[in-house]
Parts: sequence; C-alpha cells; structure tokens
Amino acid sequence: MLFSPLEIKETLDMFMRYKLDIRAITLGISLLDCAGPGVDASLERVREKALRFAERLVPVGREIEDEFGIPIINKRIAVTPIALVASASGARDFVPWARTLDSLAAQLGVDFIGGFSALVHKGATAGDKALMESIPEALAGTERVCASVNLGTSKSGINMDAVAEMGRLICRAAGLTGDRDGIACAKLVVFCNAPEDNPFMAGAFHGPGEGEAALSVGVSGPGVIKAVCERYKGAPLGEIADGIKKAAFKITRMGQLVGTEAAKRLGVDFGILDLSLAPTPSVGDSVARILEELGLEAAGAPGSTAALALLTDMVKKGGVMASTRIGGLSGAFIPVSEDEGMIEAVARGSINLEKLEAMTCVCSVGLDMIAIPGDTPPSTISGIIADEMAIGMMNNKTTAVRLIPAPGKKAGDWVEFGGLLGRAPVIAVNPCSCAAFISRGGQIPPPIHSFRN
Repeated sequence: MLFSPLEIKETLDMFMRYKLDIRAITLGISLLDCAGPGVDASLERVREKALRFAERLVPVGREIEDEFGIPIINKRIAVTPIALVASASGARDFVPWARTLDSLAAQLGVDFIGGFSALVHKGATAGDKALMESIPEALAGTERVCASVNLGTSKSGINMDAVAEMGRLICRAAGLTGDRDGIACAKLVVFCNAPEDNPFMAGAFHGPGEGEAALSVGVSGPGVIKAVCERYKGAPLGEIADGIKKAAFKITRMGQLVGTEAAKRLGVDFGILDLSLAPTPSVGDSVARILEELGLEAAGAPGSTAALALLTDMVKKGGVMASTRIGGLSGAFIPVSEDEGMIEAVARGSINLEKLEAMTCVCSVGLDMIAIPGDTPPSTISGIIADEMAIGMMNNKTTAVRLIPAPGKKAGDWVEFGGLLGRAPVIAVNPCSCAAFISRGGQIPPPIHSFRN
C-alpha cells in the first residue's frame, strides 16, 4: 500500500481542519524586451506579452484546485522591475506603467501584480529615481499593483540616500490614501538582499537574472504546524522540532506537486517553491499562536525570538529535504495586521516595535504590515528602515520593511484594510529623533565577513 489510512487522514486533516493551502502561485514574466524609446509602444508590448503568458494563469489554478482538491488562495503575476523597462522611454513619470499593470491584473483576474520596483542598493539611475518618485501616485491610483525597492545588500552595503528618500515617499503615499488609513503603504515594501524569485507580495518581482517566464509557488500552513505543537505538549523542544520538520516536509511535497503541474500546463519553467508560514487574519492561521503553543504566554514574551528561530529553522530543514526548488523567502512571517495572534499581542501590549525588530533577526522577512502614528516624521521612518536593512546586511539574510503611517491616527487607534491585509492597532514609535543621522546620506559600507565573532 502506497499510503496508510492514517497518513491519508492526516493529509485530509491538514486541509479540512488546519487551513493548509497554496497561498500563492505567481507567474514571473520578463519584460526586458518590452523596453523602448516610445512610451505607448513600450506599454503595448508589455500588455501583449503579459496577456500571452498569463491568460491561462487563473483558469489553470482553478483546474488544479478542482482536480487535486488543494486550495490555491491567490493567483499573482510578477514582472521585471519596471525601472529597468521604463527607463528607455525617457519618461520621468512612470505612473502610466502602473496603470497598465493594474489594468492587466484586473483583466486577467489576478489579485496582485508585483514589479513596480527598483534596485538601488549601490546607487540610483535616472530611471530608478523616476520610478521611486512615481510610487506614491502609482499606488494611490491603482488597486492591484505592488511596489518594492531594494536598498541594500550584504555585498554592497546600504544606500542611505535612498533610505532617506523612501521615508519621505512612504509618508506621501500614506497621505494620498489618508481616507483609507494609508493603504497605499500596504502595497509597498523596501528590502535588503531582495530575492529575485519571491512569490509573495508586496515584494515579488521577476529578477533580471531570471528566464523568460517561471511559475513559483508559495505554500503556507501555520495551522498545521500549530497542530503538530499541540500533539507534543510538554515534550522537550528537540522532539517538537522534529515534528515541525516532518510536517514541513509533507507540506513542501504538496507544493512541489502543484507547482510542477501548474508550470507544465502553462508551458513555462517551474521556478521555486517558497515554504513560508504566512499567516492571515483568520483564526487558526496564526504564527503568533504557534509561539504560544510552544509555551509563551503571548507573542513578544521573553523567549519569543528563540521560539521563532526554532520554528523558522525547522520549516527550512523540512523543506530542503522535500524539494530541490526551495527559494524565495522560506521561513516564518510575522506581519502584524495579517496575523490575528499578532494583532492581539500588540493590542494587549505584550509586543512592541523594538521586540518585533529583534524577532526579525531570525524570521523570514522583517517589520511587516505595521501601522504607526500618522505624524511619524519621515526621518524616523527612514531610521527604522535603516535599522532593519542593517540586520539583513550583517546577517546575510533578506529583511524588509512595510510600515503604514496611518494619517490622523495615534498609538492605540486602529486601522482597517480588509481581506488578507487585515486590521491592526497603531503601534507607538520611539520619539527620539534620528534626523541628523539620516541627513548625512551616503553609503553604509558592507560588513567584513572574513572576521566574525
């Protein structure tokens, strides 16, 4: 017998009781050959190529859901960083590219399209600067477009001029959508060490080192991992770790099946499988609740960073045993507004911005979906970004920041975004200024990795 009745029941429970799903299938499309001197001609090439490669993305996703009984929550597209495509046009307003992408996403039925992006870790070209300047208006005027900017890497250091600029642009984007609690900022993420093959929004783009098109998969199963921890109640952490690793292996095999089949039906390469514990606002789909099941009273309690380190490492170890295609971010996400346990932890005061920053040293991404007071100075936002970029640079890992200055809101107020973006209490920010530090600009040099302690 290939599978025992117990194994079949366990798999069914993963879907029916513990909210296991494919969080996203993301089709990456290269638009490098769409660059050209004319804006209209370039946009037409973008439209033609995206429709040619992605017209069957949503239908294929639905076919696989029906045939395999595996929920695929989001169908998405990621494109070449638009700064690389639009620069050849000579335009200095890149908002038309965002509108074209938004129209394509709506026509194709995908929930988000990523790639309104720039890579400025060593410096910014005229096209990079034009794209960054266009971000607030682009995100405020579209529904499905996501933007990202890579500000640093472990090899090049941190571009502090770009860090300072992003603090200002985040504030402007929030102001343009003040009637919606600054929702434009929920579609904007800044990175250190951004991967070129990430299927998760808002940071997904199809990197210049990628091929013509590739289908990548993001798998998520916080409920499954929590159920594993419940079965090991009172057991030593080594035993729990082994149980998490075995569950991650099974989850990954399911993702490998879906990714391989979807890529085959679309006639594109299978890119990577991102095994990340990505929570949602739904009860039973929370990373914070896993930490509680490990023995913490609430997320943010002493021991939270250690528990998250164990969780992230075991998820990665289980994944790499199950697939040679593991990539993207892979680990555990700790967004505030998208995790009902994290929302409760912030509301009760068990976790603050500084503890969240400490936990990002060991998780997949960084400070994610965090609402802050609307009057937070741009320099303070830049300082928070710089701190998170430094964590990524020094630890040779991907880190990111998705902060939402909520116009008119103060610490303790609430923001409401709806859907997967959720809701969250506004979290307090350290009032001490870093303006003089941020105004220095320049480049923070890369660290020396040959001499470590």
